[in-house]
Amino acid sequence: MMKKIEVSTLILRLVLGVTFFVHGLVKFQGGIENIVGWFEAIGLPGALAYGVALLEMVGGIALIVGLGSRIVSALLVLLMLGAIVKGKLAVGFLGNGQQGAGWELDLALLVMALFIAINDSKMFALDKVFFKGQNNQTQSL
Repeated sequence: MMKKIEVSTLILRLVLGVTFFVHGLVKFQGGIENIVGWFEAIGLPGALAYGVALLEMVGGIALIVGLGSRIVSALLVLLMLGAIVKGKLAVGFLGNGQQGAGWELDLALLVMALFIAINDSKMFALDKVFFKGQNNQTQSL
């Protein structure tokens, strides 16, 4: 039973990592200045767009390789909460077509990240290589 849970969590971690990496990469490739402008238009500091894109890219890579998965996932939970509350809550769960997409995908990504933040994912993770000398006390947190 534990093997199934670890495999499932690994799949979740990899999909979440790839998703966030691609979203961060697209922000830079599509012109980060557009994202900066959008952040400013909704009342956020424009420079925050760089931090968000970097967190998505670096955090995505960290999840893919399994390095600091719990911490990265917790940061992504906060990021998605901010995206929902500040950016998409007003357009509704599914959006309305004219104002863009709703927050259903953001919620799904938030829940995936929350699951990993709570449960961790050690299968095929660099954390196991770097922290193999530590006991399992941190896993019970």
